[in-house]
Amino acid sequence: MKMSDFERIRLVILGGAGVGKSCIIKRFLFKTYSDKYRPTVEDLYNREYDLGSVTLKVDILDTSGEMQFPAMRRLSIATAHAFLLVYATTSEASLGCIKQCFEEIREQRADFQDIPMVIVGNKYDLTASHREVRIEDVSEWVFCELPKLKVKVLECSAKDDYNIMEIFRTFVSLSRILPANGSAEAGTGLKRRSSAYVSASSKAKSRIGSPSIGGCEKPKEASFLAASTSEGTSSGGGSSSGAGSTGDAKSKPRSRSLIRRSSRKTKQQIQNASGAEDCNIQ
Repeated sequence: MKMSDFERIRLVILGGAGVGKSCIIKRFLFKTYSDKYRPTVEDLYNREYDLGSVTLKVDILDTSGEMQFPAMRRLSIATAHAFLLVYATTSEASLGCIKQCFEEIREQRADFQDIPMVIVGNKYDLTASHREVRIEDVSEWVFCELPKLKVKVLECSAKDDYNIMEIFRTFVSLSRILPANGSAEAGTGLKRRSSAYVSASSKAKSRIGSPSIGGCEKPKEASFLAASTSEGTSSGGGSSSGAGSTGDAKSKPRSRSLIRRSSRKTKQQIQNASGAEDCNIQ
């Protein structure tokens, strides 16, 4: 089932405490950032997004980084349509937290391989002096040790507003809500199908209506001659009507002679109509 089939889509944010989950959400939704740390229990944000031909209703669930609310965590995992797993590039322990979160997802969700996931390393602005987790190590864990997933690995900075929009664009592409190039690609696809149909039908029409192909009108003339032949046969003498019961094979030579006779009579009638007094046909 595609994400676009749901009336509402729930994006669940998971990760350890203090990695900046709430900062990423607030930077994305409100374009704000604060250095003050306030532990989150659970916050839910509702938004609607117009993506051209599709309108998305999204619930963004910001979960607690503490492990003291296991029932709330299980419920959030069970009701999610997509996951954002956040670690801090400055804390190797935070990477262990999202590994634990992933194991919980794999245990609770049989369809975990079909769920879009984005794994994000926040605090990229501090990597120059405080990096503890390399993105290569995270990619090796995701793409080498885990089964095949609908996942992408990024680094971002909520403080500097770096790669924040890219996170949510990635969810749209992983979810396949829109084609690869957006609504324009969808329009191109329809045009291709339409143009292929029109070109096939236009070829057939050109073959029928083209004056350069002489064979197209001949069947009509043949059918017209066949109709006149049958009329001539039925309007002839008793011998011709009696011979009609013997079959079509015997009627064909007689029909040719009748056509010749009728053509001669027609010519004579035309000459009479033009004023030729010396020609009298009995």
